[in-house]
Amino acid sequence: MLEAGTMLLFCAVLFASVALGWSIIPALFVGVLLFMGYGLVRRCSLRAMASRAAGSVRSAGTVVVAFVLIGVLTSLWRASGTIAFIVAHSTAVIHAATVIPLSFLLCSAMSVLVGSSFASAATMGTICMSLGLSMQANPVMLGGAILAGVYVGDRCSPVSTSALLVKQLTHTNLFNTIARMLRTGAVPFVLSCVVYVAAAVVEWLCASGGSGFGAASAAATAGSAGSAGSARAAVSTNASSITDIGGLFSSAFDLHWLTLVPALLVIVLALLRVDVRLLMLASIAASVAVCVGVQHMEWAELLRLLIFGYHAQNPQVAALLDGGGILSMLTVMATVCISSAYAGIFAETRMLARLQQVIEMLGHRIGACGATMITATCAAALACNQTLTIMLTHQLCGGLYGDDESERSAQAIDLEDSAVVIAPLIPWSIAGAVPLATINAPTLSLAAATFLYLLPLSRMLASAVRRRSGFRTRHRSQNQNPGLAIPHRPKPMLHMFAHGFHPKSGD
Repeated sequence: MLEAGTMLLFCAVLFASVALGWSIIPALFVGVLLFMGYGLVRRCSLRAMASRAAGSVRSAGTVVVAFVLIGVLTSLWRASGTIAFIVAHSTAVIHAATVIPLSFLLCSAMSVLVGSSFASAATMGTICMSLGLSMQANPVMLGGAILAGVYVGDRCSPVSTSALLVKQLTHTNLFNTIARMLRTGAVPFVLSCVVYVAAAVVEWLCASGGSGFGAASAAATAGSAGSAGSARAAVSTNASSITDIGGLFSSAFDLHWLTLVPALLVIVLALLRVDVRLLMLASIAASVAVCVGVQHMEWAELLRLLIFGYHAQNPQVAALLDGGGILSMLTVMATVCISSAYAGIFAETRMLARLQQVIEMLGHRIGACGATMITATCAAALACNQTLTIMLTHQLCGGLYGDDESERSAQAIDLEDSAVVIAPLIPWSIAGAVPLATINAPTLSLAAATFLYLLPLSRMLASAVRRRSGFRTRHRSQNQNPGLAIPHRPKPMLHMFAHGFHPKSGD
């Protein structure tokens, strides 16, 4: 089958790029050529495919503007001392008995504020990992707690790139979706806290008994990882010497309470449901005022960091805070634009029609939520990154949902509870590999990122219970009122699948 061959070749190019440590952008451009080549073989017009692709890219313009604002905002939060203030004061409460659950909570809070798993891992995550290792915490559990925490906000922050992308794809209200995410994520979040508290208690009891559980597990992890693991352990040992976080950041910033204003603005305006672009602009304006008035930054330096990101002079501060800027968002913006072009090409060539039919059949059997979860898992394994996973899952599962507001909202929450959190669980996906490498945690930490798999599992379980309950209700109603039973009609989609898909002439 030509469709399968084309898709497998594209996946091979993606896997090669990830395995070799190259940027995935060239691989995505190769995908454009492959998919257009497929269309030409199927006698689709090159002009029509290019027009559809360009239209899809233009529709992504709104989210690209938001990504630019996020790049500016994250660089200014670094330069103004906002992140330094939050990290310095929050890590002061960490001690050996609570380092694992507090790392999860602190990374969750940081990711909700900054909206980025990578930025949260590079700041709060790195410090929590360093402090935890210095306290002999289990690196697997600690790394899992940090990874799960940084994706709590990556999923439901009003300034999250993934949340804004889902909003743009499904044409839904961001704050309504966030409210639903808080409801669906509450139980998995509480259960994750219970797991990490239990792990901390067990580790504390083992350490009190003289077993040296944390040190032994650290040694075992380093040994099993081979030379790469030894290198990571060496870096972690060096980083763990940074224990006076407050003193370190005080030497680079004036940690005045005013540095907290940009973060407080995001929280307050989000609660007031102010448009996310206005929310970010307000926080950017406050950050600029803090940079100039509190940190005494020159305007030329301020303009430079908006584009190139923040770069500290102190090497230890730089290791924790460097980043941000418009250039830091180029990869995700290019990924969104190229993936949007795919959507237009797929629509014109109908390349995914057979696969969409199979997914619709699966949805009729297990429900739209379950089919979306399975599709997102497969898409994450093939796409190797979160952005493409979200866009592929949305395209493939579009037939499971209607076009009214409630159906679009249902698809938005299903995407948030599947593609967004499943992508980092794939070992070869950069969504999980980059944060783990940033904090120098072992790959086995994926198994300890409880929130990331409790969330989709709980959604699938709830969906199954609702479907079973609904089936029983309908069955009881039909038994009591036989005249109301709806006669069986063969579904057109099933008929198409049974008799094969035949493209229209010209396709």
